[in-house]
Amino acid sequence: MAAFVILLFVFLLSLHPVFAQVSYSIPEEMPEGSLVGNIAQDLGLDIKRLMSGKAKIYTRNSDEYVELNRERGVLLVKQRIDREALCTETELCALHFQIILENPMEFYTVTVQITDINDNAPTFEKREMKFKISESDLDVGINGVQNYELKSTENFALKLHNNANGNTNVEMVLQKPLDREKQEQISLVLTAVDGGEPQMSGTMLIAITVLDANDNAPVFTQQTYKATVTENSPKGTVVATVTASDADQGSNSKITYSITDTLGNARKMFEVNMETGDVSVIGNIDFEKSKHFQVNLGASDDGGLTDSCKLIIDVQDVNDNKPEINIMSKSTVISEDAELNTVVTMINIEDLDSGENGNVKCFISENVPFYFKSINK
Repeated sequence: MAAFVILLFVFLLSLHPVFAQVSYSIPEEMPEGSLVGNIAQDLGLDIKRLMSGKAKIYTRNSDEYVELNRERGVLLVKQRIDREALCTETELCALHFQIILENPMEFYTVTVQITDINDNAPTFEKREMKFKISESDLDVGINGVQNYELKSTENFALKLHNNANGNTNVEMVLQKPLDREKQEQISLVLTAVDGGEPQMSGTMLIAITVLDANDNAPVFTQQTYKATVTENSPKGTVVATVTASDADQGSNSKITYSITDTLGNARKMFEVNMETGDVSVIGNIDFEKSKHFQVNLGASDDGGLTDSCKLIIDVQDVNDNKPEINIMSKSTVISEDAELNTVVTMINIEDLDSGENGNVKCFISENVPFYFKSINK
């Protein structure tokens, strides 16, 4: 979590300058000039005070979405706000800024929550998808055999057909589905018996090889995978490997991995090897922009059967940001008879790193008639 420090330079020991905080909530996509809130009323300030104190908004962001109208004492939308673009990876979306007044200096923190509206229609990632469906002829025919019986099978039955020439044709008909994954080879004994005395018989061994049909979909070993990646990891770094298996044989068991629908910009940051399932870095991972990613993955076989899983990636912070110092407001002239507690300067010091990496310590030169007070936000 970034450290937000406000430094107050004052003469000797002082009382506290004025601080307050106010929050608003507005929907996204409001037109320019729309009212955010009556800041003067909510802070208990007079319009004249806003004018004499040269009230202004201070924000470190390059894009200012809200502006202050001093004459009316209100905050207005400066440009349309697209919540999905502003907060790509977070559910909670808010603008944070400060209002600074001079003579005397006052400091107010403002938070504007941006709520979602239904401004995006559902979209399919692919405009067209093609599936392959295998067909099978499960009957087996045998001609020219009469007076016979079939043994050692639960899958087949015999069906007799008398021809016009007096011969009997026999068909071996499938009556129970075959499962190659359970039994790939089936051996049958066909016995033909005549009607003479003594009765004579003949036998024939029938060996059946069950060919594979694409009746098994790929299955991931896990429905949810979890991994961590350090920010600024070089491109090509393997974050995780997802694995799926298919009980079919041949091309029906060949698995292809892909990234399906994703949240945010995960597709720009990661790719998956189609053959191995290795998920690797292809973009610049920045903890300060995205702390988590969810990558949705699919596995498909050549027959078009599929399975899906998700990969949750947590980004680990590194100390790659130095503290930045910005002057929020200052007095260019100080009277020699200025009273104690006179605020001279407001300074913002911020380190975008998280945890210990984001903690800052501030120092001021010794033997000067000033000291500072820090407030962590």
